[in-house]
Amino acid sequence: MKRIFYIVAILTFCLGCEDVIDIDLNEAEPRLIIEASINWFKDTAGNEQSIKLSLSAPFFDENVVPANGATVVITDENNNVFSFTEDNDTGIYLNNTFIPVIDGIYTLTVNYNNEIYTATETLKSVTPIDYIEQNNDGGFTGEDIELKAYYTDPENEDNYYFFEFISDISVVPTLEVYDDEFTNGNQIFGYYTEEDLEAGDVVTIRNYGVSERFYEFMFILLQQSSDEGDGPFETQPATVRGNCINETDPDNYPFGYFRLSEVDEIIYTVE
Repeated sequence: MKRIFYIVAILTFCLGCEDVIDIDLNEAEPRLIIEASINWFKDTAGNEQSIKLSLSAPFFDENVVPANGATVVITDENNNVFSFTEDNDTGIYLNNTFIPVIDGIYTLTVNYNNEIYTATETLKSVTPIDYIEQNNDGGFTGEDIELKAYYTDPENEDNYYFFEFISDISVVPTLEVYDDEFTNGNQIFGYYTEEDLEAGDVVTIRNYGVSERFYEFMFILLQQSSDEGDGPFETQPATVRGNCINETDPDNYPFGYFRLSEVDEIIYTVE
């Protein structure tokens, strides 16, 4: 139905029509959205964690509806149980006793509206960021500032990386994923540029270790959200499912992903 909206909008612009057009879009039943990112920042205990639960909304609805009253627990392979308690009615569930273990296997269980959702994932390590390189002659115009966050990939193992660049310039973070298929054991970099980036701006750079499945999940999502699409008449992207499943009703599958990562962070001030 989104495609129909785009077509109507284009025709309205071209014909100079000033009438208000009400578009009747099909509305599906809300689905549970699970944002379960367990992040263990280097040199921290990693005991304080949060999980966000919300509900999907109609196309034009900008409100985020929290999923209240859920029971949320994570269990590790040693049968340690970490219970998450909702912070008021925010849909954000908190825990301060989590025990992160590299290569540990964890299972998330969410009980919401009498349906059980589960996911199992491994906590992946990450190599530290070595240094940041700044280039002031980047971009298509040769006038943009580029940042490269270099890190050294470990040899003789498969590694997957998820980079997040956060600044005050853009509304949302810049996200990138990398694998080491062609760079195994070498020093490589995560890349960031923003047209309005200038000296004095502060950029938070985070490198997350992730599983191959999360890499593939995020790679497809980033491809679909790329600005390099074919415009309003392109084929609509398929729903990308994460690793969370509905044990009670498989057809009522949730959106989102359960990820566990070691994280290295550098806060960089542009020179």
